[in-house]
Amino acid sequence: MNPLVPIAKPDVVNVVVDWGNSSLKVGWFIGPDQLETARYESPEALMRVVQQRCPAHVLVSSTSRSADEIRAGLRHTPATVWVLDSRTPVPIGKDYDTPATLGADRVAAAVGAATLFPGEDCLIFDLGTCLTADFVDRSAVFRGGLISPGLRMRFRAMHEQTARLPLIDLPDSPGNWPGLTAKNTRQAMQAGVVNGLAFEMNGIIDQYRREQPGIVVILCGGDAPTFESRLKPPIFAVPELVLIGLNRILRYNVENLQADTPDVNA
Repeated sequence: MNPLVPIAKPDVVNVVVDWGNSSLKVGWFIGPDQLETARYESPEALMRVVQQRCPAHVLVSSTSRSADEIRAGLRHTPATVWVLDSRTPVPIGKDYDTPATLGADRVAAAVGAATLFPGEDCLIFDLGTCLTADFVDRSAVFRGGLISPGLRMRFRAMHEQTARLPLIDLPDSPGNWPGLTAKNTRQAMQAGVVNGLAFEMNGIIDQYRREQPGIVVILCGGDAPTFESRLKPPIFAVPELVLIGLNRILRYNVENLQADTPDVNA
């Protein structure tokens, strides 16, 4: 990754961080406009850049780190640090029975969808460690969704829950992906995982399209490129959906703070 240089323009720069298990995915924004994205292997690596560029605000979302750990990792930044949790005001409604257990990444993706497609029903597939499929309606209300094992979790489960199946991954090239009638055990496992996930998602899409004609289907997450061409069009691939949502949440909170206005969706 090339080192980032300080931004010369006087606009207020905000930073949003999707802090995962192994790296930090970061978006740099001015207002609603995304300047760039980057990945950092540690909070220390991110801090070096943050101290160089001096953003005004930083919002961090993590499903694997506590708020105390996040603040400790970013303790030397001069910026205001926000940590997204269930109590953070967001610009969408939540029709969810257990909002305290609703993952920050799911909330951020839902806000991103409502930001990019206002007034539309949206179905969001996020393909990471798990597959999530969430519904945000045209009134910008999160209605819930489902959670299913992700791509590599399925490979790992077959290996760990059986005596003889190996631990494998996807073929190196999409051209080598097996069809439904695989001729050896390795390819049969690959065919089962990839085709099974594709059938699962297409079935979900069909059901939602029957119930919500015209629904916008959005695809994001690290394994999204594997399935983009396997899903029934139209599909919108938005790799930075979570970062876009995090930036909208950050701006929403800064604007509320500046206006001293209570949040209506809390």
